[in-house]
Amino acid sequence: MNERIQIPLEEYKQRVKNAAAKAREWGLDVLVVNGSEADYANTRYFSNFWPVFERCGVAISANGECALMVGPESELFAGDFGVIENVFVLYEYRESANPAYPELKPQKYNDVFRKLGVSGEYIRIGVASWLDTNVVMMEGLKNAYPKAEIVRADDIMVELRSVKSDNEIKCLKEAARITQLATDKVIKNIKPGMTELQLVGIAHNTIYANGAEYEGLPMYCFSQKSTKHAISRSSYKKIEMGDIVQLNLSAKICGYSPSIGMPISMGKLSGEKKELVEFGLAAHMWTEKQLKAGVVSGDVAKRFIEFYKENGKGENFLYGPCHGLGLIEVEAPWMETISDYILQKNMTFQIDTFVMGSDFGLRWEKPIAITESGIELLSEQIGTIHELQF
Repeated sequence: MNERIQIPLEEYKQRVKNAAAKAREWGLDVLVVNGSEADYANTRYFSNFWPVFERCGVAISANGECALMVGPESELFAGDFGVIENVFVLYEYRESANPAYPELKPQKYNDVFRKLGVSGEYIRIGVASWLDTNVVMMEGLKNAYPKAEIVRADDIMVELRSVKSDNEIKCLKEAARITQLATDKVIKNIKPGMTELQLVGIAHNTIYANGAEYEGLPMYCFSQKSTKHAISRSSYKKIEMGDIVQLNLSAKICGYSPSIGMPISMGKLSGEKKELVEFGLAAHMWTEKQLKAGVVSGDVAKRFIEFYKENGKGENFLYGPCHGLGLIEVEAPWMETISDYILQKNMTFQIDTFVMGSDFGLRWEKPIAITESGIELLSEQIGTIHELQF
């Protein structure tokens, strides 16, 4: 039996060491990252723990000690699934139902930091995952350390996570392999009269049967009007002949969540639909050719918009051309016109090409890694225009 593809324990430990070095560079006494069931990326990066209902956090001291912070019901769960030995139960990480737990004697941030060797009142705390740090967590930190300086430290996590290791690339490739199987299965089984959610069911069955730990995103099986949604959820809407059906499917391996997206035509394409499907594919392949190590990210984004305008499709532009990929399907950094970072080898992205039509939208999307000379596909190449006949 083949060994399961995953991140080894030694790599998690090295990540903590790397974060501690960044904390020292920033003059921090301790770095805190927070997460939830919905966005676990920064906390799972160090702990391999993915909470259910409750929140969680990881604290890393400048001297390289670390602790996992969880809600009242997750102590054993975190101990069994996570890779961090020090597990603390804090009231700040409870679930949104806001139970009082009157019998609980929770620990506090002071207990966590002392365990990590952080002492004193006038300390400097860096909080990454700023958007995932809720008011309760922030108030807990301020109450525990009223004299501390709390600084936003999101950039530390972007620096740590942007360039992927060989093991991370392997996880992304395996997840993409499974995603391709699900995509093929849905295309093979789609029929007029089926609901979008029935297609989701086919995709779910396929990814779990082939080794995924979970879906990498809420499976996108949208039809016609719903395809104009940049983000959305599949519904009970029935698929009809003549519809554009947008697939964006994703499987998760050890947290890593690439996606594969393409438009499917229920019948022969013609008119605006044919024009925009073909243009979207051309823009997608154009983007692929612009990417390699050493390129300024913002320059690609600016030229991408110009490509739309030069082809008379400026009004069909919504966003693009790429966003970061890793522990969640959309992660920093995005590739935007104001981006100034330089592409580096083993940065990973989704080439995400969205085109807006009059009463439909479409997206061509795939995962890639940056190389010195171009890109490495993490999935099979996309580009087949599916016009299904029944």
